[in-house]
Amino acid sequence: MVVNKMTEIIENQNHVEKFTLPEGVSIKVHEGIITVSGPKGEVSKSFLHPLVQIKIHGNVVEFETERYMKQQKKLLNTFLSHLKNICTGVLKGHEYKLKICSGHFPMNVSLKGNTLEVKNFIGEAVPRRVQIKEGTTAKLEGDIITVSGINKDLTSQMAATIEKMTRRNGFDKRIFQDGIYIIQKDGKKLE
Repeated sequence: MVVNKMTEIIENQNHVEKFTLPEGVSIKVHEGIITVSGPKGEVSKSFLHPLVQIKIHGNVVEFETERYMKQQKKLLNTFLSHLKNICTGVLKGHEYKLKICSGHFPMNVSLKGNTLEVKNFIGEAVPRRVQIKEGTTAKLEGDIITVSGINKDLTSQMAATIEKMTRRNGFDKRIFQDGIYIIQKDGKKLE
């Protein structure tokens, strides 16, 4: 009996998570799609979910749910993290760095327009190519590739695609170290 009363009490309470927008950022909501604008540009993302209502009061965004169970708590925290990443992107941008490592064969990496090309990877005659996605930019400086953009999802996916381009399945990474590897994720160095 006590458990049922507690469950009823929890279910009847609405829960609201609030996020205050940084200065210089504006936001619009239309049918569950949030569009955030800032000095670097504009990013849109769908936040449509039947369990969560989105309300804007000035520069405060509220995510409200009727019940505050485990699923709703995860959902609200996910929405808050995505919104923080979007705000960081439109204010500062996101940047990933990759290092070109060639020990056995001299690998040649070049950037031609929107195409990143790797020649002579492990002695291959045919070059490997990847298209740089729209909304991201790549810069080649020596043995460092810098991928930057305002949308964290696109930027991180582009860095992962470049890293995956030189992956060799079935080989021990400790011995066969040729490839392109992410060394910095959005300002955080990897060890």
